[in-house]
Formats: sequence, C-alpha cells, structure tokens
Amino acid sequence: MIGTFARWRSFWAAASLVWLAGATGPAAAQAPALAPLDPPQAVRVAYVPILKFATVYVAESRGLFKKYGLDVKLDTVKSGTEAIAFLDKGSVDVGGISIVASLWAAWNRGLDIRVIAPGALDPMKDGPTKFIVRKDLIDSGAVKTIADLKGKRIAAAGGPGSGGEYFVSKALEQAKLTIRDVQLLNVGNADMPAAIEAKSVDAVLLSSPYSDQIVKAGTGVLLVQDITPGLMTVAFVGSGKFVKERPEVAQRFVLAMAEAARLMQGADYLSQPNIDAYMKYTASTVEALRSGSPGVYDPNIAIPIDGLADLERVHRENGRTEYDKPLDMAKVVDTRFVTKAVELLGKAPTN
Repeated sequence: MIGTFARWRSFWAAASLVWLAGATGPAAAQAPALAPLDPPQAVRVAYVPILKFATVYVAESRGLFKKYGLDVKLDTVKSGTEAIAFLDKGSVDVGGISIVASLWAAWNRGLDIRVIAPGALDPMKDGPTKFIVRKDLIDSGAVKTIADLKGKRIAAAGGPGSGGEYFVSKALEQAKLTIRDVQLLNVGNADMPAAIEAKSVDAVLLSSPYSDQIVKAGTGVLLVQDITPGLMTVAFVGSGKFVKERPEVAQRFVLAMAEAARLMQGADYLSQPNIDAYMKYTASTVEALRSGSPGVYDPNIAIPIDGLADLERVHRENGRTEYDKPLDMAKVVDTRFVTKAVELLGKAPTN
C-alpha cells in the first residue's frame, strides 16, 4: 500500500544497531551538524500530548533543540483542530496534528501549513489498532471474514471522516467492500466495550486498553490487525510563515528531530532519558510504556507521501471532501528540511 514503508519492515525487529552504540549518552555533546543560531531563535510548538509525537519530547528534553540555537516552547492543546487554528493565525510555528478528512478540504482551499516531519508510524507487526467482532457473531458463523461485515454496524471513534473511518475502509478494501457497504457509527473508545456487550454494534475499531478489555471479557474476538502497517496518521506541520520566512530555523528544528529519532531506536526507545521525556510531556506511565507496542520513529524521518496520498484518496472516495480529483501533495508536504537533515547526518541503516 505505502511504498516507502517496505524498507522499515525488518528495522524494528533489530533491537540495537551498531551505529547507535553509545547513543544513550549526552545528545547535546555531539558536534552539531549545523552551526547553532545566535542569538537563539524562539519556536513555539502546539501538540496533543500523545506518544506519537515523542520525537519532539526527546529533542527538547535531551538538549537537541538548544544545541542548534533554538528556544522551543511546547504548548499542549486538546486537539489537532485547535493546533491548526493557532498555526493558521501564526501564533504557533509548528503543530503536532492528526491527518483527518477536514484537513484535505482546508488544504484544497489554500490552508498555508505544510507537513515538515513525520510523527510515529504504525508498527509493521502487532500494531495497536484492532478490528474486533462480537463473539456471538463469530461463534454462530455469521461472521467468518471481512466480507461478512457487509451490512453490519461498525463503530469507530469520530465516525465519518475520522481516522477510524480510514482504518475501517482499508480493512473493508481487503474484501472489495467500501464504507458504503456498512453502517459506520460514531462511538467513543471508552463506550465500545459496553456497546459490544449490549449488542448495539456488530464490530468495533479501537486500541488498547479498550480492545484488551473486550477480548478479556469474552464479548469480542479479534478479526483483523495490522490493517495499515507503517501508516502515518499524525505529523508535524509548520505554518506557512515559519517555513517561508524562517527556513534556517525550520531546518534546525527538523534536524534536531532527526537526531532525536536516532536516539529512539530498538532497545534505546526505553532508555531512561527517553522515558523521562515521555513522562514529562504525556500522561503515560512507566508500566504502560514498557508493556505497550512502541511506535516506529524512522531514523531518516522520511515523510511517507504515498501513504498521505492514500489517506486523501480514501477520504475523497468516501465523499468526505469538497472536491473530487486527487489533491496535489505539493499543497500538503515540504520535504526539503528532512532531505537536508539526512544529507547532513548521513543516511541511517534500517536493516
């Protein structure tokens, strides 16, 4: 599905890479790939406090931004929509946001923000997003495969136009079905275990801990997992003002993010300095970090344009956009900063 992801398939299985030996040491002690800005330049970042944006937490906590002469301030927001509003006004420089259907229409209308770096990618195997079907439907033989979901009631948080709808659509594509072949319902993640138990829905799309709760209760059975391995559903976007008027600042910001990603590979993902960073900027716990499936943080911070185009295609074909022709990805992505970062740091091996 997403061409750029195949090269990461064996990466995450390699717990420790030779080139990362000693990477858990003081990050800022390494020579900067670009001269730090003097005086330091302020960068304001709005982000939703989830682990998919962990590269920015590590870059800030481990002194990588300071190494490049950046004074970065991280502000939490309730949603990516809130971050986009701040970006559009120019009151923040960078936002950590989810790529949802409404964004495509905004980009088509000329929204002046660009994806400048990836967030975490879904794992290639044992990803957190699961498609669970009521156990009684499995036991009766009413549902054996994805094809049997035709006409069924499927719950996804956010409902039509959401990221959940994209995952449901991709699962249905495996059986040559579309979102129009099912009844998509907007049900909050926390309410899905009760909905399954009450039989008010036939299947749900959700992640831990609620998926685990359903399976443990014996009311649901896993039908599909790893629907979109390597998918990027969140990204770091820069305001038009930031990337156009302060490219030297944007370059150093992305460069620091690339260095942070290289400190998060394999076993180093749970190094103590990284855990401290995750705990500082999210509500996660050490237990959850150690037991959960880690995201994939590409050490070469490539922006998966093929995957973004597929997201846009599905939302457009589902009728969630105001236009009917493929959107030019040049309105969405600015790859020059990640390209330069890898040029300066050297390409990291991924297998």
